[in-house]
Amino acid sequence: MTASSSSSPDWDAIVAGGSAAGLSAALMLGRSRRRVLVIDAGAPRNRFAQHMHGVLGNEGTSPTELVRRGRAEVAAYGVELRDGTVEHVASTDAGLTVTLAGGATERSRALIVATGITDALPDIPGLAEHWGTGVLHCPYCHGWEVRDRRIGVLATTPMAAHQAQLVRQLSDRVVLFSGVIGDPEPAVEQRLRSRGIEIVADPVLEVIGDGTTISGVRTADGHVTEIDAIFTAGALRPHDGFLEGLDLPRTEQPFGFGSFITVDPTGRTGHDRIWAIGNVVSPMANVPMAMAAGAMTGAVVNGALVEEDFDLAAAPTEALPGASGARGAAA
Repeated sequence: MTASSSSSPDWDAIVAGGSAAGLSAALMLGRSRRRVLVIDAGAPRNRFAQHMHGVLGNEGTSPTELVRRGRAEVAAYGVELRDGTVEHVASTDAGLTVTLAGGATERSRALIVATGITDALPDIPGLAEHWGTGVLHCPYCHGWEVRDRRIGVLATTPMAAHQAQLVRQLSDRVVLFSGVIGDPEPAVEQRLRSRGIEIVADPVLEVIGDGTTISGVRTADGHVTEIDAIFTAGALRPHDGFLEGLDLPRTEQPFGFGSFITVDPTGRTGHDRIWAIGNVVSPMANVPMAMAAGAMTGAVVNGALVEEDFDLAAAPTEALPGASGARGAAA
């Protein structure tokens, strides 16, 4: 990761995405006296939820409040925050050129991608309208709040059987709607029924509800099954299209989750100046996991920049024409 040009990028690191993962990375970099720009579209994956759960020290806090606090914390260390989206990233000898919506460009020595994903739900009336309230996706994030109630699981992938088993821990009134993927294998069906999980094979036509609550599911046979909440999973669409021109290696996720950018345990991609963290590469990560990944990657990126700073400072001037030495705040 050694620059070979005298052109000095504007930023030590750009963070694309300003939710839990991105702000955690920015916090570590800001505390390391790095010049950091966070570019945020303002549409985090969990924006539909009113409260976060399983987040130690922030149990019940709203996602919006977490982001507000995080933005204030990173700003205190000199991190610049900008509303916007990244549309293109190009690699140069000196680093990266990041093009934003509207055409503005920024140059950076490193890029951290924390742009998240979209949950593309099945086209069933009432499903998207109640997403984050009566329609849920994570038993660990939302299960306690619907414990002992009538809970449905809408199967969209073979993982639905596992999700139904998790939900059964929360209530003894669970219904698996299997119409989208078809009847479970006999052994799976027997396993589910062994703990009283009901299986409805008719396709779901509608989720019935009023305001933020749901009351039932209407199936193709005209029957309405009364439920108070329903868990499901949408098709996962990572927000990484702006990296397409870099031909980064990708990996097919298990359970039909789709193709995601390949990263190592530190979040580093196939490009030595680009890291990716959070749901954009780890769709099952909840808020604490995303924060931990951001803290790890922020420290790793600073370490890589430190090595580059010393490489530049120690190299003979004739070997790196125009090299000005360390470019960090404490140069």
